[in-house]
Amino acid sequence: MTALHIAAAPTTRYTRSSASASLFDALVALRAEGPGDDFAAFERRVRALVMELETEVLGEALRELDIDAPAVRVGGKTYRQVVRCSANYLTRGGEVRVERSLYRAPGASRAICPMELRAGIVESYWTPEAAALATWAVAHLTPQEASELFERTGGMTPSRSALDRLPKALSERWEEQRPRFEEMVRAGEQVPETAVSVGVSLDGVMVPMKTGQRQEKRAAARAAGKDTRGPAGFREAACGTLSFYDQEGDRVGDVVYLGRMPQKGKRVLKETLEDELAHILAQRPSLHVVGVADGARDNWRWFEEALPHGSSEVLDFFHAAEHLRRALDSAHGENSPKARAEFERLRLLMRDHQAGVDKVINALAYQRRRWPRRKKIAQELNYFRRNRHRMQYAATKAAGMPIGSGVVEAANKTLVTVRMKRSGARWSIEGGQAILTFRSLAKARRFDRAWQHLAGTYEMHVEALPAASPQHGEVAA
Repeated sequence: MTALHIAAAPTTRYTRSSASASLFDALVALRAEGPGDDFAAFERRVRALVMELETEVLGEALRELDIDAPAVRVGGKTYRQVVRCSANYLTRGGEVRVERSLYRAPGASRAICPMELRAGIVESYWTPEAAALATWAVAHLTPQEASELFERTGGMTPSRSALDRLPKALSERWEEQRPRFEEMVRAGEQVPETAVSVGVSLDGVMVPMKTGQRQEKRAAARAAGKDTRGPAGFREAACGTLSFYDQEGDRVGDVVYLGRMPQKGKRVLKETLEDELAHILAQRPSLHVVGVADGARDNWRWFEEALPHGSSEVLDFFHAAEHLRRALDSAHGENSPKARAEFERLRLLMRDHQAGVDKVINALAYQRRRWPRRKKIAQELNYFRRNRHRMQYAATKAAGMPIGSGVVEAANKTLVTVRMKRSGARWSIEGGQAILTFRSLAKARRFDRAWQHLAGTYEMHVEALPAASPQHGEVAA
């Protein structure tokens, strides 16, 4: 039996609307008529009727939430009715027009709408489900692409500008209560039972900025006789991840993704990583913590300060291998057969042998003595000596811990590069953070929990007051 033949459907609370009943009857008649020779056309007709019925029912439901009374009380404050008027609201099925009352407190410049507060209308236009879908879409697509997708799928068809404004408004609200929201989102998460270690990583990725002073930087480069090509007008955004590993070193459970627009010292990203790690260790204090990153010294300073005593530090193996390649290219000739063969030999030793990094250091020290004037060899030798304790790759692998920062490198790509480095894209701090916040939540499979808390801030209890109600709690806004 299909949904169109459910006998109870005409007896729902909304059947008193002749429009709803007529639409339902049209849908049943269409089903009885069948698809004929053109199933695609039949499918489009069904979809259109379903969306029309959906918007009619949702419009009726919104009208039921309206309050037409002399006064209302919200949050202990009394508001007097000032006008009844109509406005458009966007549901997942499409736009509806609803007549509702507006109220204002004495001395206040802005009115409130009880219907919107009771329904949790987002930014005075979107129903909660419509806003959630739109926000998720724009976290993955440009506003123009999302608008075209909605146009094709039917139902709600928000404009490109509306899709551009919505995540910015939501992000501003999220940032106002960010630590509390993040705490509530992570509260229900559990550490995977098979996890024995947790990897903490952070990295940076360049983002094209609206206020990047591209022209000024290029002019200064020209004046100095320098090459004007390159990433002028870019600043470094920050990505962070937390990931779990079992005894075999395989990743288990979901990865926590975090993304922040450029900020000096990556302050907010580091604070959030610390909060996330504290939540994890409160559940499982026995987890071994390993900080994995590239060679940026700021990362290691933060690891030393933020990670608990006894944690491990691992310099990403692939970054280390790249430094090894540069040294050997300098010694034997760039990409020469000798350089390639020696690189492959030492790379495997560094990864798989217990004293691998010592063998690499000895090999580079020999090349340094052989070619004392080649500064690149000396620079890379110092790099390996400085990070020797972070390059114990064989022991790290044997303990079931990661030796590469591939998780955070992937975060750079999936959070930033794929969505934010399109041709011609330029970002403000606020606009970019709106995308990074909701994209990070989606990639970490946290979006639905986060949305529940964020959308809840648009809802408030409203009490209707009779005409003769005393003025208790009436306060100028």
